[in-house]
Amino acid sequence: MATKVGTRYVCTACNAEFIVTRAGEGELICCNKPMEIKAGGK
Repeated sequence: MATKVGTRYVCTACNAEFIVTRAGEGELICCNKPMEIKAGGK
């Protein structure tokens, strides 16, 4: 999965939010779970 600059991700376990500042390949993980794109994000 590729990440795009400006996309917001949220952890469904702890509600941490991240904004991608450098695009790349891979998957964002938090609390041992894949993060989800926040609703309304790019």
